[in-house]
Amino acid sequence: MSRRIPLVAGNWKMHMTSHEAREFASEFCSLLVQGDAPAAEIAVCPPFTALETVAQGFATSPVWIAAQDVHEQASGAHTGEISAAMIAAAGAEGAIIGHSERREAGETDARVAAKVQRALGSGLRAILCVGESLKQREAGETESWLATQVRVALADVTADQAEGLSIAYEPIWAIGTGKTATPEIAQEACAHVRSIAGEFVDANAVRVLYGGSVKPENAAELLAQPDIDGALVGGASLDPVSLMAIARAA
Repeated sequence: MSRRIPLVAGNWKMHMTSHEAREFASEFCSLLVQGDAPAAEIAVCPPFTALETVAQGFATSPVWIAAQDVHEQASGAHTGEISAAMIAAAGAEGAIIGHSERREAGETDARVAAKVQRALGSGLRAILCVGESLKQREAGETESWLATQVRVALADVTADQAEGLSIAYEPIWAIGTGKTATPEIAQEACAHVRSIAGEFVDANAVRVLYGGSVKPENAAELLAQPDIDGALVGGASLDPVSLMAIARAA
């Protein structure tokens, strides 16, 4: 664990106008200077329309910015999509890839893998999301499902690229539902994800995050687990005070 600095990333999803995002950045930066800075890395993942605003708002802080997705092609006739170069030009350093809400809309393991390659190959950090549904967990398919997602996504990742990779385990049944995996369940799944990732990258170096109704009240217990290196936070990341509390817990 000493080699892995915790990462807390706030996924705003389809929330925050540019004006609201600017106010968030200002308030969060004021919290950073009011007390001891968290030892964890912090990332904020706004909608595409607020990327540049948020990047400017956090420009003098240690917070880094990630997009919520990236297209697998460098450019082209892909209406409504955004490229790695566009993300970088907006001032962001990374992208979330393979979130369950994207997968539910039809994103395949193969496309997720292509996006991971595009992001890492373009110098962006990648937060790869994996996770099982409640039906899959109840059927005893969690480990095989996670193993497939990780193996396909990392099949072509090189050792040099792995430094920019984090993997977020998000049980789909706990995203936005108020349900949270127990620390024991989260630890078991994150340890499994790390083990499978170790077939391709240094398992002791890659960060494995937990996501799924993480909030200040449960963050410390979840993040104390040996194979949980931070959190991908949804709703609780929309409040600067809440996100800061989770970062301090990490």
